[in-house]
Amino acid sequence: MSKRALTIGINDYPGTDGDLSGCINDAQDWAAVLGGKGYAVTTLLDEAATREAMVDRIGDLIAGSVKGDSLIITYSGHGTWVPDRSGDEADGRDEALCPHDIGDGQILLDDDLRGLLDQRPAGVRVVLVSDSCHSGSVTRGDEVDLDPGLPRARFLPPASWMSLSALAATRSRPSALMGGMTRAGGDLLLAGCRDTEFSWDTQFRGRPNGAFTYYAIKTLHTLLPGASYQQWFRAISHYLPSTRLPQTPQIFGSRTARHFELFS
Repeated sequence: MSKRALTIGINDYPGTDGDLSGCINDAQDWAAVLGGKGYAVTTLLDEAATREAMVDRIGDLIAGSVKGDSLIITYSGHGTWVPDRSGDEADGRDEALCPHDIGDGQILLDDDLRGLLDQRPAGVRVVLVSDSCHSGSVTRGDEVDLDPGLPRARFLPPASWMSLSALAATRSRPSALMGGMTRAGGDLLLAGCRDTEFSWDTQFRGRPNGAFTYYAIKTLHTLLPGASYQQWFRAISHYLPSTRLPQTPQIFGSRTARHFELFS
């Protein structure tokens, strides 16, 4: 059995006004955590995280796996959407991740991810962690680490990179990334927010991070050995949503997958 991971972080989005600040830190933080859990980690940051590179690296993970292997893919960056061409989306849109070269029209669709992950051999475990926008607020936990000031949504509006003619062909109702990601394959998806919410790019104690990534990693240190993904998710939910970070983390997968031991 081997354990391998790919962590992706994109702050720089040339050709748009959508630069972020915490995504590289997210990817590096995930790499440190997973490396400490015995994973061999590959990281793609900013200009290295083109669509072609993301497809190649995910493809390499899948192609090099055998029964019993554990694979983890983390993504921190913008989410967006495009008009659905295959007719499989109820809202008329395909959801997508935003590579570094999205300004050139390069996107990674939910359908693309599913095509890649469907190639995994039987018995290979795949976990996706997405800290991006998949497009009510209660107070939980504390926010003593959160710096003042408004965070930025990790959602890149199609109008910032899509042609007006293509944009006009879509429906006007809000959409999000979550719907597509739940069909992207893999055993588990942990995501930063609900379908109708934003994931926030913000700052904690002077250091930029995604809110979901920050609290996901913070809570790891509170769990007992042998804890499951479901227990981890519940721990994260003590912190999010909050009054200043109104995003509700999500977990998708079978009951069996939710009770996998963390990073096993």
